[in-house]
Amino acid sequence: MLLALVAAVGLLLGAGLTAPAADAAPKKPRVPAKAMDAVAAMQPSWNLGNTLDAFPNETSWGNPLTTRAHLAKIRAEGFRSVRIPVTWTDHQSATAPYAVDASFMDRVEEITDWALDEGLYVVLNVHHDSWQWVGKMSTDHDNVMARFGSLWKQIATTFRDKPRTLLFESINEPEFEDATAEQKDTFLNELNTSFHKIVRGSGGRNTDRMLVLPTIYCKPDQPLMDTLHNTIRSLNDPHLIATVHYYSWYPFSVNMAGGTHYDEAARKDLDGAFTRMHDTFVARGIPVYLGEYGLLSWPDHHHPSRVERGEALKYFEHFGYAARRAGVTTALWDPFAYLNRESFQWRDQELFDLIKSSWTTRSGSTSFDRLFVPKSGRITDQSLTLNRNGLVFRGLWHGDQRLAAGSDYTVSGDRLTLKAAALTRLVGDRSYGDNATLQARFSRGRAWKIHVTTYDTPQQSGAKGTTSALTIPTRFRGDQLATMEAKYGDGTNAGPADWTAFQEFNISFTPDHKGNTITLTEKFLTSLRDDAPVTLTFYFYSGAKVTYQVTKSGTAVTGSTA
Repeated sequence: MLLALVAAVGLLLGAGLTAPAADAAPKKPRVPAKAMDAVAAMQPSWNLGNTLDAFPNETSWGNPLTTRAHLAKIRAEGFRSVRIPVTWTDHQSATAPYAVDASFMDRVEEITDWALDEGLYVVLNVHHDSWQWVGKMSTDHDNVMARFGSLWKQIATTFRDKPRTLLFESINEPEFEDATAEQKDTFLNELNTSFHKIVRGSGGRNTDRMLVLPTIYCKPDQPLMDTLHNTIRSLNDPHLIATVHYYSWYPFSVNMAGGTHYDEAARKDLDGAFTRMHDTFVARGIPVYLGEYGLLSWPDHHHPSRVERGEALKYFEHFGYAARRAGVTTALWDPFAYLNRESFQWRDQELFDLIKSSWTTRSGSTSFDRLFVPKSGRITDQSLTLNRNGLVFRGLWHGDQRLAAGSDYTVSGDRLTLKAAALTRLVGDRSYGDNATLQARFSRGRAWKIHVTTYDTPQQSGAKGTTSALTIPTRFRGDQLATMEAKYGDGTNAGPADWTAFQEFNISFTPDHKGNTITLTEKFLTSLRDDAPVTLTFYFYSGAKVTYQVTKSGTAVTGSTA
């Protein structure tokens, strides 16, 4: 009872409590007869990423050895299922009879049993093998099919008597080298069909175990989902589940090609993906397990943040709402970025709280999470747009103090205006950076932070370097870099991504806001033409723009203010 109480408190507070003891005895779920109901009971889900899928060994990619306490923590935080990605390549013979190392199989079984004993549904798969050897079907078809079949025979035999809370996923993000779209469809159908036949024929609880089948690359594109739908229908099995992944509209997910905000294009991409999932599968009685989601380059605790924080929070909030509306179960991809597996703390509690809230309700926001006030000159009223998301706006708070409607701020329709007098009070002596943080509260969901920031237009100075790197002295003066545009004098795009003028954040350029520099990377500089000046335009979130010019001559690079 005490352990149950601790777990309940953890759920209520959403705090990073110590995981329950390994000998806790949670209630085991009863698996509904219908796959649609069972998959719904698996929401929400979490990925034990960069662990058994790492190679050559479990700890090779920086995570500690998994313990039962890790799975207990996940259950205590409200997750109902866990996906355990497994890369078998380095633990399986590449030649017949393609035997899997017994000690590795035992380790996979050990972690799976811990998760099952914690009352979690488990999805077990074949992961990076998809590109390490499965993807060679066009040139090594028979060997790939034999190895794939042998692998699943061994997995199916090992796990045949496990409860139906264990699911099998045939292959992660399948891709096939040197193959046409039609050939890729054929290859994946072969794999999925073979997987289905092997598992069903292995007996035990595998006769009606739920099986998860992917699209090509696990993309939610309509033609790919149509092909998977046809495969599932042809197998005539009520215990099959479709799976795809979603990492947002690509330019926003990595911040390039102008994707600096979670704008209409990004929202439309997400809404379209979930509508397709629903209409292609859910509405036709086929459940969808969205096996991975997140952003491709955020959060990243080792590099400057590519995606603006508030814009990322909007994405996660919208994602949770769209998934609920579409009836899709979702699994957060967590390589190391969310749960610190050493301390059992969420690396970003505010982010996790927002994600957790999105499982059941909406949260409100504003058009941006920052108001920029100039360092000098008269302070004027500033406005933001309220994104109510069907909620009621309750007001603004600064700490424990509620701001006065009418005098501190006004609301007209969806237009929220901070008055000049309130902004003057909040910025104080107008030192560069964030001077105050407000909370916009709504009738439900998480409060939305609005940072009041003092800034001046950033200033840069000349620099010399080599094609290895050019470090541009940059006084940010309270502002934050959004993106960089690069063009030659004739107007053509410059940089490694020549299809867009707006180069990829942290790939072509990277800021150091504390160190007051912007570094142009080797990848960007080596892509430039010799003796062809390039005009760079740096865009900042305040709306400020600064132009700069760089010229490469051999391995020498010079930069100057424009």
